[in-house]
Amino acid sequence: MKAETTASGASIAESPDPRVGVRDELRLMRSMLIGIFILMTAAALYFARAFFMPVILAFLLALTLTPIVRFLRKRGIPEVFSATLLVLLSIFIFVSAGYLLSGPVINLVNNSYSIGQQLTERLAPFKRPLEMMADVSRQLGSLTETAQEPGVQRVSVAPSGILSAAASNILGAGTSITIVFVLSLFLLASGTLFYEKIVQSFTSLSQKKRALRVVYDVEREISHYLLTVTLINAGLGTVIGLGLWGLGMPNPLVWGAAAALLNFLPYVGALITILLVTVIALISFDSISYALLAPAFVLLCDIVEGQFVTPVMVGRRLEINAVAIFIAIAFWSWLWGFVGALMAVPLLVVIKVFCDHFDGLSHVGNFLAAQQTILAEDEPAENNHTAA
Repeated sequence: MKAETTASGASIAESPDPRVGVRDELRLMRSMLIGIFILMTAAALYFARAFFMPVILAFLLALTLTPIVRFLRKRGIPEVFSATLLVLLSIFIFVSAGYLLSGPVINLVNNSYSIGQQLTERLAPFKRPLEMMADVSRQLGSLTETAQEPGVQRVSVAPSGILSAAASNILGAGTSITIVFVLSLFLLASGTLFYEKIVQSFTSLSQKKRALRVVYDVEREISHYLLTVTLINAGLGTVIGLGLWGLGMPNPLVWGAAAALLNFLPYVGALITILLVTVIALISFDSISYALLAPAFVLLCDIVEGQFVTPVMVGRRLEINAVAIFIAIAFWSWLWGFVGALMAVPLLVVIKVFCDHFDGLSHVGNFLAAQQTILAEDEPAENNHTAA
């Protein structure tokens, strides 16, 4: 910045450049607009979840099955035929699993009270700590109760229309499932239609090539991840189910399916599976030491899968740090419940892969990456600096 000099030799600084203030204001306005956009997007996803949930599930299912469609297309099988076959197979697996698991799950729900009583009897040696926790819980509950004034009667309104509400929920679930499978069928059968539309939206040849490369890379990495993780979880559920069957656990099919489904929730899903298996094992076996073999086996399978199988099959580059995983699970479970929690990590991987392919969003992908990935990327720079 230049300065003016008076006759006495004193210098007078010029006024600050107004362009600096304008840039700061524009940067602040941009940050505010981004924040408003994120809040509005979250509100739209929450209030319009009946629409967005099946649509996003359909896209995830289509991305999961895309590698198989691509493989069959290279063997001369048209996308329409392979997509129809895969979607019908998915429907068959979904219906068969629901039919086989409905009976045992309903029995567990109906017997939940007796299961709680049996568990209390088995944990009698540890009754005193549990009683202390129950007393604390009752005291906290009494503090939250409102005082009943004399002469004031509490009026309880019985819920009405229970059957109609249940029928409405069943109809809504059936509609969402239908949308998932039908939309995924159209996405798989469309082939390269969407890629052609994306390329046509650019003018120059270099932009077309770059857009096509980015789209193919993102689609390939995401589809490979989703299919690989789905197969890994299916294998984990099969091993756990067979192992628990060998140990004599009741309903091993239920626990194998639960382990496969809950493994889409890293850390949290494995913990829930271990706790459920522990409860059922304690009330099913006479010896506590033998009962603990079942959760120990599940824990061993989860450790092998999480530390060896998944890193080798998926690769370290797509690993997400634990903080981002827990935040995503908490957010999507609040937004869409249990289904949202199951989609949290796949959607997080989609966001990370997408951000890694754009320079302006690379810092977001770097934040989501696990520590091993960050260290692997920083090692060459450190080695070069040392060599210099």
